[in-house]
Amino acid sequence: MKRSRFTEEQIIGILREQEAGVTTAEVCRRHGVSSATFYKWKAKFGGLDVSEARRLKALEDENARLKRMLADAMLDNVALKDLLGKKW
Repeated sequence: MKRSRFTEEQIIGILREQEAGVTTAEVCRRHGVSSATFYKWKAKFGGLDVSEARRLKALEDENARLKRMLADAMLDNVALKDLLGKKW
């Protein structure tokens, strides 16, 4: 997955600029992002503070780790069922 050029703090700062009254096109041009990216950020980080964004990132990382652990456990489970299901 591609890493963002901007941190959560920078993204929230960019969103705050637009909320302060600067046009969306101006903010996008100034920071070198597309309007689609800006609106995607607004949907994800719209009403968040910096601390809430950090917590969101930590929860997303933990969720990804738990999903990987579950997939590994399910794979082991299937392998054991296949091994025990064979008749000797």
